[in-house]
Amino acid sequence: MRDARPILADLRSRLGSIETTYGLALVCVAIALAFVFPLSWLVIETVTVDPTRARELLFSWGTVEVLVNSLLLMAGVTASSVLIGVPLAYLTTRTDLPFRRFLTVAVALPLVVPSYVGAFSFVSAFGPRGEFRDLLAPLGVDRIPEIYGLHGAVLLITLYTYPYVYLTTRAALLSLDTTLIEAARTLDHTRWEAFRRVTLPHIRPATAAGALLAALYAISDFGTPAIMRVEVFTQQIYVEYNSFGQEYAAMLSLQLLVVVLIVLGLEQWIRSNRSVEGGTGGRSGAPVPLGRWRWPSLLLPVGVVVLALVVPIWILGRWLLAADAGRPSLAFEWSFAVNSATVALAAAAVAVLAALPIAYFAAREESPLSTITERATYVGFAVPGIVLALALVYFGAGYEALEIPYAPRIYQTIPILVFAYVIRFTPQAVGTLRSGVLQVDPTIVEAARTLGESPGGAFRRVTLRLIAPSVTAGAALVFLTTMKELPVTLILRPTGFETIVTQIWRAQEAAYFQYAAVPALLLLLISGLSMVVLLSQGGREGL
Repeated sequence: MRDARPILADLRSRLGSIETTYGLALVCVAIALAFVFPLSWLVIETVTVDPTRARELLFSWGTVEVLVNSLLLMAGVTASSVLIGVPLAYLTTRTDLPFRRFLTVAVALPLVVPSYVGAFSFVSAFGPRGEFRDLLAPLGVDRIPEIYGLHGAVLLITLYTYPYVYLTTRAALLSLDTTLIEAARTLDHTRWEAFRRVTLPHIRPATAAGALLAALYAISDFGTPAIMRVEVFTQQIYVEYNSFGQEYAAMLSLQLLVVVLIVLGLEQWIRSNRSVEGGTGGRSGAPVPLGRWRWPSLLLPVGVVVLALVVPIWILGRWLLAADAGRPSLAFEWSFAVNSATVALAAAAVAVLAALPIAYFAAREESPLSTITERATYVGFAVPGIVLALALVYFGAGYEALEIPYAPRIYQTIPILVFAYVIRFTPQAVGTLRSGVLQVDPTIVEAARTLGESPGGAFRRVTLRLIAPSVTAGAALVFLTTMKELPVTLILRPTGFETIVTQIWRAQEAAYFQYAAVPALLLLLISGLSMVVLLSQGGREGL
């Protein structure tokens, strides 16, 4: 009689896998709901507003002005990023530009500079009483163009968002088969006609995707518009929140959320229609000779690098050497860095724990449920930080209003702050971990199961060990981006809990910029490390 023990073992293994899959699905659904649920409080707060009052707030001239300014800022940054990013990508990939290898890296580095650090550096350099005016004073120049306003905000955000367009366009150019361009040239097309007919259709989807990332950043940025004194959604929401105009802040937040969803819809549409005309994977060909424009072409990359990198570093260096004076209470303390590192480490640990089941489920189960749970975690990353923070304020207040016996207070506590970071940055860990899980050969896991390992044991002994580098990279990325987060920290931190970013913000609000030098330089160092993490992961996670 045939031995039934192997059959029973295989059956038990299959039943165990089914139970594990259902259990994993339930865990992922619970995590997804936890990420999405706090945002519902924003809707609740808005719908409870009196309809007449809601119409007054929604259609007031102030609201229209905020909407127009926000859209102009987004449009200006998007157009400017394309006008800078595309030529830079072409110069560094397709031409014989001098110092091309160095400039290829240098023009991407502004991505690591927080835009608000660049903003108050520019205010100190080009403001009415700035360093640049002092340098020109001996030449009889008493006044320089005003840096504040919409034009200043467009300029500054562009300097730190054009790398999105540059990097995506550069990747598309590197994949272009240049034999197609040579074929166009043999048909008597000029170099410009060949670019328009061959190169431009090839790079258009990548350029559009990068431009939409720049648009999303511009509409969501809080620090730069606030420093530049531009009334946009993010700045006005913060002002209304601090002046107890929570109804108006909620209405503005929902309007901003609608704009963001439209931008995300455009991005998704472009990604789903990313058909590329022309072949890929061909040879790169010889660089295009710039001729007499070879050296003048350096003006664009060098000018951008000077404005985006040299000016902030120069200003921070001058502040670092300046003697503290006037406001000793603003002096940097190392406890601020410890506080930043503590909450960032906690956020990184919790984010990885939340991302592991989501990433594993999405990589191993191709189903609508796995897709929905994975996409749900991206909601917090897509929502502007100030909107998420305000939603969690309402969530915390509503939770405490329930007066649950023995329930701890959560508003303006470390747990709610860490929770906000986790909602905001877990997608970075999900993307990294999912890539790691996909690289694990499933047959190795199956072999461990046939040797008697439980599903959990096989995951712990095989999968987890193989994806350990991805776990480390995901945690590091969450840690580094948490250190830079400004609006969430300003709104949700406990009273008296100072971090690197709150110290920078206090110094710039008081106009004692010298007190921002040390924390800002620390932040630049941390941001530089984030670029190292991005490069080690192929430059895709976290963008």
